[in-house]
Amino acid sequence: VQLQASGGGSVQAEGSLRLSCAASGRFFSTYVMGWFRQAPGKERELVAAVRWSGSMTYYANSVKGRFTISRDQSKNTVYLQMSSLTPEDTAVYYCAARAGYGSTWPPREEQYDYWGQGTLVTVSS
Repeated sequence: VQLQASGGGSVQAEGSLRLSCAASGRFFSTYVMGWFRQAPGKERELVAAVRWSGSMTYYANSVKGRFTISRDQSKNTVYLQMSSLTPEDTAVYYCAARAGYGSTWPPREEQYDYWGQGTLVTVSS
């Protein structure tokens, strides 16, 4: 499975961006897709996750009500719609996929099997 992330860029505070992550290769409906981010000097953190079936979603408290994760099954693509951005959202954003739902929700970072390259989001005040 290959993941291709895109959509990052520079935006002013209170602006919006939509990140995309296109999956290719042998991809199954029982995958979990996640968006992580890593800000300078900080550890990578899970921002949002979704079961490919759409039956479960997760959002970090810091993004609840501002970010929305969704997927287009026909395109094998997962999105992260980000609104009301703040400078604290500045980070490199990564998409990741876990093969199989597993017993933990959301899956821990080390449980993801595939990673896309990062896409940089910069929010200026």
